[in-house]
Amino acid sequence: VQLQASGGGLVQAGGSLRLSCTASGRTATGYIMGWFRQAPGKEREFVASLSWSGDNTYYADFVKGRFTISRDNAKNTVYLQMNTLKPEDTAAYYCSADPRAGRWVYWGQGTLVTVSS
Repeated sequence: VQLQASGGGLVQAGGSLRLSCTASGRTATGYIMGWFRQAPGKEREFVASLSWSGDNTYYADFVKGRFTISRDNAKNTVYLQMNTLKPEDTAAYYCSADPRAGRWVYWGQGTLVTVSS
């Protein structure tokens, strides 16, 4: 499975961006999809995840109420809608897939989000 993330860019504080991540190579049927981020000089951290059915979502506390994860299984794509962005949200954002293995197996290349104050 190859994951291709896109949608990053430069935005002012308070603005919005929507990230997309499309899986190719095989369908992500049954996979849990997630977003992580890594700021310069910091470790990669969990942002959000979503089950195949969409019934179960999890968010890091620092994005609750601002970010929304969703997916379109017909398009093999997962989205991360980011609203009310803050300068501290600046990071490279990575999508990942857990093929029900209990761990994040597949990773995308990352898309850079820069939030200016």
